[in-house]
Amino acid sequence: MAFNKLICVAALLTLLVKDCDSQLSVCGQPSLNTRIVGGQAAPAGSWPWQVSLHIYGHFCGGSLINDQWVLTAAHCVRGVNGGTVTVYLGRQSQQGSNPNEVSRTAAQITSHPNYDVQSSNNDIALLRLSAPVTFTSYISPVCLAAAGSIFSSGVNSWITGWGNIGLCESLPSPGNLLEVETDIVGNGQCSCDYSEILGDQITDNMICAGFREGGKGPCFGDSGGPLVTKQGDRWIQAGIVSFGVGCAEPNFPAVYARVSQYNDWINSHITRNQPGFIRFTSNGTDSDLNVSCTTFNPTIHPQITTTEPQRVVCGQAPLASRISGGVSVASAGAWPWMASLLKNGQHVCGGTLVSEKDVLTNANCFSGPPNASEWMVVLGRLNQNGVNQFEKSFDVVNISMSNLTGTNIAVLTLSSSPTLNEYIWPICLDNGRTFPEGAVCWAAGWSPGAGGEEPLQQFQTKVLNCGDASAADSMCTEDFTLGQGDSGGPLMCKQDGSWFQAVVLSYNNTSNRRKRASMKVFEKLSRFQAFLTKTLGPFLSPATVITAVTTNITNTTNATTPNPMTTSGVIMPHFPSVLLGHLLLLTLCLQLFT
Repeated sequence: MAFNKLICVAALLTLLVKDCDSQLSVCGQPSLNTRIVGGQAAPAGSWPWQVSLHIYGHFCGGSLINDQWVLTAAHCVRGVNGGTVTVYLGRQSQQGSNPNEVSRTAAQITSHPNYDVQSSNNDIALLRLSAPVTFTSYISPVCLAAAGSIFSSGVNSWITGWGNIGLCESLPSPGNLLEVETDIVGNGQCSCDYSEILGDQITDNMICAGFREGGKGPCFGDSGGPLVTKQGDRWIQAGIVSFGVGCAEPNFPAVYARVSQYNDWINSHITRNQPGFIRFTSNGTDSDLNVSCTTFNPTIHPQITTTEPQRVVCGQAPLASRISGGVSVASAGAWPWMASLLKNGQHVCGGTLVSEKDVLTNANCFSGPPNASEWMVVLGRLNQNGVNQFEKSFDVVNISMSNLTGTNIAVLTLSSSPTLNEYIWPICLDNGRTFPEGAVCWAAGWSPGAGGEEPLQQFQTKVLNCGDASAADSMCTEDFTLGQGDSGGPLMCKQDGSWFQAVVLSYNNTSNRRKRASMKVFEKLSRFQAFLTKTLGPFLSPATVITAVTTNITNTTNATTPNPMTTSGVIMPHFPSVLLGHLLLLTLCLQLFT
């Protein structure tokens, strides 16, 4: 007995000594957490390790694992410089006051060296804060699942984040942190679910969670956030939001990076106050051990086919955060199809990406026969002056112009196809759609005189009744001011969850000559249907909208996008927003998050 007591005392002393240089004594014990139900706003302090990563606004989540390090997804910070990322801790809402909040910049970003963009394997990264934080009831670290942890199928877990509440639906104001319960899905079953679209890509470095009926899971903007499970009085992080199909689609559990696989890797980079690792052990026999894949049944997965060619889905803007009414400055990624047309290095006109390689603009941007070699197109641009982290520049190899009486349009073919992400994505073209009177639409462009940076501006307007026989080829809206730099940009309206371009803006077109009191008159894009079909070929298709039970969580998307998955033979944007790319519940449209 005495010998056994001595062993216990020695073990206790060893544990105490270890705690002096780790977070084991403080991790995973939120004093304000009393949550027992999900699919709702989380009370302040419930998840004190949750962080919000910002570049021009929230784009991903993460978790605090000691006083100076944050865990997130590699796809969130791919190509991102640490100094550009602001980390908010103790935040409750994305708008309004956050009295318990502190912020730090990311002084260092370390992604796993074997992160694979195509498969999303090893989707894990560490962010070192510019200065340590002091722990409070609202800011404290989570425990991490240690090597050898076992999470059996059915283990109850929680996910949190500020992501979209649906594929095409942003987190409503004031943007409170959302939470929801979910169940672990064994890798055997998860591999079966994804086998038709991914093959054998659910690896041991991944862990899955969700419900067969769908309706609860991550969405754009939740990427990088934590999947946590409670053992005793400790919350342990089992996973990092990585990817999935749509937002909580039935039969497709969300996929996370499995934290327990990276115990040694994390500790190799954090030598002071190492995170608190706890081995999680599930009780009973894991039902996943008896899972065998059945033959693919299209009635179970109606959104997946293998017969259609893969194609890009147009008109998705998961980072859109518009301000109602008037003129305002757009945020990065708000209108990911916007293009800046430069002649000899100077912005001349706006335009829109309308295919995987073509930009639409107005013919009046060109004086005389256009020379493609003089022009360049910039995508992903926010400001005409200053730094634009997400922009890409492309040479122009061809310019085609319509030849109708009156106003005409032009299509610029780029030298190469851009890599699509939440900052660069094509808009859908009006294909004979009707935008009813009273419908809210938007215009965007780079008018001069908006400050030194000359940011992208956005204008809200409403469709009006033209009131005459010419309405067949015309679209009338409330009046708004257009500048020279706005010409070639879009008038765009949202229908069925996708954005459609209805008009190409013109600074010197019939919208000025035929202007009436409080009204602008534009030529409909459908007037150029024959030219566009001949020049572009088949138009891109919008996402298929489906209805789903919505009882879930969050918002926003990652800053980069891993390889997209497919639904209905459609390439969906993997916004860390995609393949979960950025987590959490409420769903409406098919798509992926990064």
